[in-house]
Amino acid sequence: MPTKRRTSSRTSTPATRTPRKRGLTLEDVRELALALPETEERPSYGTPGFRVSDKLFARVLDEESIVIKVDMDHREVLLSTKPETFLVTPHYQDYPMVIVRLGAVDRPLLRALLREAWLRCASPRLLKANAASPAGKRARPEK
Repeated sequence: MPTKRRTSSRTSTPATRTPRKRGLTLEDVRELALALPETEERPSYGTPGFRVSDKLFARVLDEESIVIKVDMDHREVLLSTKPETFLVTPHYQDYPMVIVRLGAVDRPLLRALLREAWLRCASPRLLKANAASPAGKRARPEK
């Protein structure tokens, strides 16, 4: 028996619901990370990881979050200013990493965090070739 399709009251075309997109997706993460020079995507603990100069700077944790390499002092700033966006589990407590909830982070902040992580891991040769400085401007969440 065919299923009935609901139609819009204004037209005879089937009504469709467009799911409301909130936050970023893993494809957004991939696009932003791979836009950084000489970044490679390779598995890390069974999920996609992003490396430069053979050093991991970010990886997918699950479908809703990623882990990014950060300076420990900067991590504390992120955790205290945007606890709905950033967190640390006991596993990452002693590592310079922060978990980012994709549903709560905006694209400009994620781009800046990935770039900062890339700068921390890129080789001196690569930094020089890209005229980048590790002492660059830090990614700051908006209050």
